[in-house]
Amino acid sequence: MQHNQSNSVDHERIERAVLEILEAVGENPQREGLQGTPQRVARMYAELLEGMDHEPAEYLGSIFHETYDEVVLLKDIPFYSVCEHHLMPFIGKAHVAYLPDGKVLGISKLARVVDAFARRLQLQERLTDQIADFLMTQLSPQGVSVVLEASHSCMTIRGARKPGSTMVTSAIRGIFKKDPRSRAEVLSLIHGDRR
Repeated sequence: MQHNQSNSVDHERIERAVLEILEAVGENPQREGLQGTPQRVARMYAELLEGMDHEPAEYLGSIFHETYDEVVLLKDIPFYSVCEHHLMPFIGKAHVAYLPDGKVLGISKLARVVDAFARRLQLQERLTDQIADFLMTQLSPQGVSVVLEASHSCMTIRGARKPGSTMVTSAIRGIFKKDPRSRAEVLSLIHGDRR
């Protein structure tokens, strides 16, 4: 995905704030290694949070009318987001499945929808729900299942300091929620040989 300058990010304001942080932790912002750091941090936030300037609906131009009525699953979609509690990244994989009801979405668009929601200040639980609810609303499928697995740096390198831990969240909608056999099928496809 191309990284555009974010319209909603005030670069100069971030640069001033980073200077303040550097001074507050006892650093000299004029030190060789820190020169340019405020500008780099501003560009980094614009890139990490570029989803704030994108509506996921812009990726729906590739909806096709098809009679396909089996599970569509895109597994292991890499994503990264920024936890709104500590402004630290969480990184993981998304597994997005839906059971069409006359409409299918171009496969790359599923990954772009994940990115559009992930590249914002987020909570993993909210991100999972947003992806599922968006697909239910926009595609009107028989069901949607979204599973996210992520490592949160706010837990792995600070606080509890538990590297290697993974948080898993799921959002199950429609037939996958109502019918235990359909839910078991989609979860089996998502988890495959990992169980």
